[in-house]
Amino acid sequence: MEAFLLSTGMVALAEIGDKTQLLALVLAARFRKPIPIVLGIFTATVINHALAGAAGVWLLAQLGPQLLRWLLAASFIGMALWMLIPDKLDDGEARISERFGVFGATVLAFFLAEMGDKTQIATVALAARYHDFVWVVAGSTTGLMLADAPAVWIGDRMAQKLPVTVLHRIAAALFALLGVLAALGVGM
Repeated sequence: MEAFLLSTGMVALAEIGDKTQLLALVLAARFRKPIPIVLGIFTATVINHALAGAAGVWLLAQLGPQLLRWLLAASFIGMALWMLIPDKLDDGEARISERFGVFGATVLAFFLAEMGDKTQIATVALAARYHDFVWVVAGSTTGLMLADAPAVWIGDRMAQKLPVTVLHRIAAALFALLGVLAALGVGM
């Protein structure tokens, strides 16, 4: 359960102001159909984070405990630093062909936008750290949905009121703490 709760919280905080949250706002403004957009985000996230979780479990199996410990420490500290860099939405990610429909365009756009994204990298690291594929993927998917579904439903009025910088600093501090704990071998 710890893996689920931590994954949910970390990914929800990491997603605030992330390019995929901005993409959710763009898709909501463009299509004005929240249900297929939210379902598309969910579908893309489950697929993407399942692949990321599998990569984390694979890393765990391939690396020895000492190397994994240092790799995780570096990954979490790297995530902490990355959290302090604001994201911007690339123009190409907002221009997905409407021939796939709202749901298909959302799945494709979100899947591609999540590749190499902070939340995907966090899912890899959390799956390797907690050795629990199912709970980490469930938690990271829940966290992303907690951050992105309101962006679709409420629109940019809500996004403009969130203290994005403060939330990013909190997430950065949590990732840094996980990095230090991993380096010390605590909970490994």
